[in-house]
Amino acid sequence: MAESDAPFDRWHRKHQRAGDVPCKCGTKKNPLHPSADHGRGLQWQARYTDPEGKPRRPTFGTWEEARDHLDKIRKALRSSSWVDPEPGKKTVAFYADELIHRRRTKGKNQNTINNYESQFRCHIKPFVGTRLSQSLTRRDTMAFIDFLMEQPGLDKASSVIQIYKTWRVLMNYMIDADVPLPANICARIELPEVDPRVSVALSPAQVAAIATAMREIEPRLEILVWIGGCAGLREGEAFGLTRHAVSWDQDLLYVKEQRQKGRSVKLKTRASKATLPVDHFLIMRLKEHIETYPQAAPVRAKTERNRKGRGYTPPPDEGLIVTNRLGRPLTLAAFRYYWTRAVKLAGLPDGTRFHDLKHFYTTRLGASGEFDPKTVQALSRHANFNETWDTYAHPPVAVQGVKVNTFGSIFAPLTAGPPE
Repeated sequence: MAESDAPFDRWHRKHQRAGDVPCKCGTKKNPLHPSADHGRGLQWQARYTDPEGKPRRPTFGTWEEARDHLDKIRKALRSSSWVDPEPGKKTVAFYADELIHRRRTKGKNQNTINNYESQFRCHIKPFVGTRLSQSLTRRDTMAFIDFLMEQPGLDKASSVIQIYKTWRVLMNYMIDADVPLPANICARIELPEVDPRVSVALSPAQVAAIATAMREIEPRLEILVWIGGCAGLREGEAFGLTRHAVSWDQDLLYVKEQRQKGRSVKLKTRASKATLPVDHFLIMRLKEHIETYPQAAPVRAKTERNRKGRGYTPPPDEGLIVTNRLGRPLTLAAFRYYWTRAVKLAGLPDGTRFHDLKHFYTTRLGASGEFDPKTVQALSRHANFNETWDTYAHPPVAVQGVKVNTFGSIFAPLTAGPPE
């Protein structure tokens, strides 16, 4: 407590100053002298210091109300049951901004932060941003789903569910911040039905076909198809693979970072980081790519002169295996432009994603009969390969002593004489 056991009178001074004129609140025997706050707001203030050392100044209309509040606070502090009364008086927008700020300062995944920020700005803040956080109920969550279903830009049920998940993250954050929300605020919420997306089950011939198609459309990006199909790397991980991250004589890849919008960022999960044994077939493809495609594509002499004339500075060599023609890190938007064209040229099903190469990688490892399921999980760098299995704790090397020879044998007949 450590302030005062009695309510504080905001309207009157404790000590008379020269020239003060008593107000009508007092009597002749007990005159009262007005303060600067006289008549403004509630008169009686219950002053105390909370367990974190923060001064508290709630105000009340009568002396008795302020005294009763101080008595309750005194008991709560003695029993360690005091609860901060202010969190619920902040707006939902305040906590949304605070969540984004804290995730940024703690170095969380930038893509996730961007998604949260976009959904807060476009959907959650327009719906309840100005509301006091403590006023939210389960009914608001149900109304929020109805609100999303009526938005003209959200034509997919899966989009509604993704935004609802962000809402749930925010509600849990507010509960952790001691906002007095009902425990069931996100419980038993009826969501729209979504047909689960079925991954395209690629065959070796289809993977080879899309590699061939990419060679025709943008040859320097063909290697990404082999990296995805023969190592199971995600797009950002493949963009961030460097020459120093390959053990050329031991057939290993060191998966340590990914690239997003050209910048180096953390991997998706802790399980994504690995020293990954790969088929020698992929190592030979990587060597062939490096020998064939320098960091920046060569240009005509006239173009080179024009560049020098305008003070063009080539980008620094970051050791990336795959870059764009200017030698800069590849971006997702640029790659997907070429990927979509290659999928169409190869005659693959509409909606085939680069991530389907990772499914192909995992499927082929399992179908080869060479590896037990836990080894396949480790090679695939899945935190949870199956809901019934224990969470996988990744070792320094994905699988000690394992040699992968699965992909050279299946692609050799389908490619035009891959290097030996």
